Amino acid sequence: MEKVRIDKWLWSVRIFKSRTIATDACKEGKVKLNGISAKSSQLIQVGDQVEVKKEGFNMQYKVLNLIEKRVGAPIAQACYEDLTPAEELNKYKDWFVGKAGAEYREKGAGRPTKKERRVIDDFKDHR
Repeated sequence: MEKVRIDKWLWSVRIFKSRTIATDACKEGKVKLNGISAKSSQLIQVGDQVEVKKEGFNMQYKVLNLIEKRVGAPIAQACYEDLTPAEELNKYKDWFVGKAGAEYREKGAGRPTKKERRVIDDFKDHR
């Protein structure tokens, strides 16, 4: 096996949950092969660099092994080298720091009354 379709490889190494999602990502221009936008049918080989935009993150991988069938996570991780910069990996942590936790209301307290709602709104506006 010298070359594999890029959508099939992205699915088989578990970067995307389904092959359809991998194909759609290629069509939308979210996948680049060696710096150039890749079509889903484009063939990749060992040593190629793949860039994937997924859920707001820009991930970069180097192809180490070619596989066509979906395999377990430990085997899949051996098929690529993660070249994603550390600042990109920490993007979620940076975004999440300082955000308030989920709002909580006592069980059985019901919906807030109009007066309680105003107090809550005033509290939120003054934070």
